[in-house]
Amino acid sequence: SPGCTQSCTSLSSVAPPFALGQQATDTALNIILIVVLLIIMVSLGCTKEIAETTTHLRRPKGVAVAIMAQYSIMPLTAFILGKLFQLGTPESLAILICSCCPGGNLSNIFSLALRGDMNLSIVMTACSMVLAIGLMPLLLYLYSGGLYEGNLEDKVPYKGIITSLVLMLIPCAIGIILNEKKPQYTGFITTAGMVMLLVSSAAIIVLSVANMGSCIMVIFSPSLLGSSALMLLTGFLVGYAVSAAFKLDDRCRQTMCMETGCQNVQLCSAILKVAFTPEIIGPLYFFPLLYLLFQLGEGFLLILVFQIHDRIKKANGK
Repeated sequence: SPGCTQSCTSLSSVAPPFALGQQATDTALNIILIVVLLIIMVSLGCTKEIAETTTHLRRPKGVAVAIMAQYSIMPLTAFILGKLFQLGTPESLAILICSCCPGGNLSNIFSLALRGDMNLSIVMTACSMVLAIGLMPLLLYLYSGGLYEGNLEDKVPYKGIITSLVLMLIPCAIGIILNEKKPQYTGFITTAGMVMLLVSSAAIIVLSVANMGSCIMVIFSPSLLGSSALMLLTGFLVGYAVSAAFKLDDRCRQTMCMETGCQNVQLCSAILKVAFTPEIIGPLYFFPLLYLLFQLGEGFLLILVFQIHDRIKKANGK
């Protein structure tokens, strides 16, 4: 809207493009996201073993620790950062909703890059989505009481949660079957999935920025940049520390690190679009994209740190 170029300081004066769903770029973006998700989840399924997966389900210590970390650390961190950076109501609501979302599929990809426990990663993501049906309304009710007079807990996208769960589990099951029946092809499928991720990431970012237009500058305010970066970093570090405190092995710690920090930004975007009027939330409909960019940047940086650490350990013969 014209308000985007005239006033980037007042969020209430900036109306998000409600025709976004009708735009060709938005349609293309949705198609790319779904296709890429299906391909990547098939490739991730090829890294799983049924025996190890059932072990995590029978002894759910790692899963329980991950759920506790994600649904306690992330919302509390978002609430504290909102106070620390003195964010306004729209900004505080945006980061709070993002923090209450279940784990995203990006955590599975990062866990694979870290050579973490993929069986644990997939089980964690699936369990967090199932529990989100009850925990998201509860957390939004508890933390948004002093920020928003409406009932956010009534705006939880249950259909979106179930859809995300189906889009994750069905292709993942196909990958598991391929790994059991045709293991000679799993290496190629996994490599193709990672290549697809890298190629599609550029297209996703370009299309997302094209959808935003000039409104993109509003979400790049110093307070939102700082709170987003610190919330994600806190999730990574505390997730690793909590798993270490419970004496989980290195692969589980790396997986827990990613599962705690990464959030399902698609569900966050759905809540922001459905729950608020333009006068309340303004261009912060696009906040999930900012958090996604930080997930990619900090995630790849953390992967690099772990890779360097592993090489040093190998060089020292440990």
